[in-house]
Amino acid sequence: MVFSSLLFLVRFLPCVLLVYFIVPGCMKHTWKNLVLFLFSLLFYAWGEPIYIWLMLLSTVVDYVNGGLAGYFVARNRRDVARIFVILSVVINLSLLAVFKYAGKFALPIGISFYTFQSMSYTIDVYRGKAKAERNPLNFGAYISAFPQLIAGPIVRFSDIAEQLRDRTHTMEKIRYGVLRFSCGLGKKVLLANQAGLIFQTVTGYSAQQLTTVSAWLGMLAFMFQIYFDFSGYSDMAIGLMSMFGFTIPENFDHPYESKSITEFWRRWHISLGNWFKEYVYIPMGGSRNGMGRTFLNIFVVWFLTGMWHGATVNFVLWGLYFCFFLIMEKTWLLKVLERLPRFFSHVYALVIIYFGWLLFAWEDITKHRVYLKAMAGVGEGGLISGETIYLLVSNAALLLIFAVGSTSLPKKAAAMVIKKEGFKTALFQSMYVVLLFVLSIAYLVNGTYNPFLYFRF
Repeated sequence: MVFSSLLFLVRFLPCVLLVYFIVPGCMKHTWKNLVLFLFSLLFYAWGEPIYIWLMLLSTVVDYVNGGLAGYFVARNRRDVARIFVILSVVINLSLLAVFKYAGKFALPIGISFYTFQSMSYTIDVYRGKAKAERNPLNFGAYISAFPQLIAGPIVRFSDIAEQLRDRTHTMEKIRYGVLRFSCGLGKKVLLANQAGLIFQTVTGYSAQQLTTVSAWLGMLAFMFQIYFDFSGYSDMAIGLMSMFGFTIPENFDHPYESKSITEFWRRWHISLGNWFKEYVYIPMGGSRNGMGRTFLNIFVVWFLTGMWHGATVNFVLWGLYFCFFLIMEKTWLLKVLERLPRFFSHVYALVIIYFGWLLFAWEDITKHRVYLKAMAGVGEGGLISGETIYLLVSNAALLLIFAVGSTSLPKKAAAMVIKKEGFKTALFQSMYVVLLFVLSIAYLVNGTYNPFLYFRF
């Protein structure tokens, strides 16, 4: 079950919201967390009935290990507490290795996301950044919460611990949640799916049909698809969590406006970058132990970032590709970029990002070779064809919408229109939500192309 499906939108979501708000919020939200936990299990079981035990196992492992780590930390026995942290990390990474990298089992949906969330709990308790959660329902709701279970954002326990125990439910949070969810739904259904159709069309061409122009156009479409797809899902997750009274961290900040690769990775998949920084880069020494050690730490983080997405060669190369430019920027390139006009540094970043997605797009490395030949103008399809011209002209308006929609311009325009709260603002937002929802539903009723790229991670 995905958020951008009629089953979720017209059946599951109304049902869970109805039950959630009928249940009283007494006992510090234990009952509401129980509702969220049970419906989250149902949500996950709908797509992964076989592997629901795997998520529950991670939940139990970290609830027990985190509780024991907290017990010994409170008694100044950090040496003993460290044993349970290590045990948690080993078990979680072993499960991840077996089910994601061994190649013997079908990939459980969202395993990379909930494994990292689960591990962060035990580590945060050991570090003293969070108290051990005694209520298993609260902890179960944290690990399994369906809004961000399958594709993040990766929420660290320290970010949400107090909200699990006590949070407020207000009309403002619900209003914001509905608005944010609708924006994400529109991104996914009305933009990402359209960009995906262009990419699907181009990748469906034979080597003889694939021209230079169509190859460049197809990769541009993929660049937009993966942004609107993933950021749209994050928007929906943040919106849903707000409806349930939670505030969780942002995951995207208009990354295609970046002027360097360093800036790009501060804006793209923010929760994953912060997780690796907090639990890998800084514990290894960060940039505190000389340039050589810093480069090693960056290499390890980006090798693991590539591996987090998948064990195939393309993901590892994708991680190391960005590692190279990040190291170059840290040593000298960033200083050069800062002296350049904004336009040139922005173009530099977009070009590097563009070719990075070329590595990411296919797990089969042979497809990269065929595609690169076409992009370089030495493919079998030639420079351009009538079919390519038709594809380009018929999608020109869409490409312009994608380009503008991937920037902060729509947000700034909305801020100019909505200058203060009031009846007119509420009316405008309501009309906007209804329009997005109706258009998205109409597309889902009539369309058949509705993938979600990050489910495979």
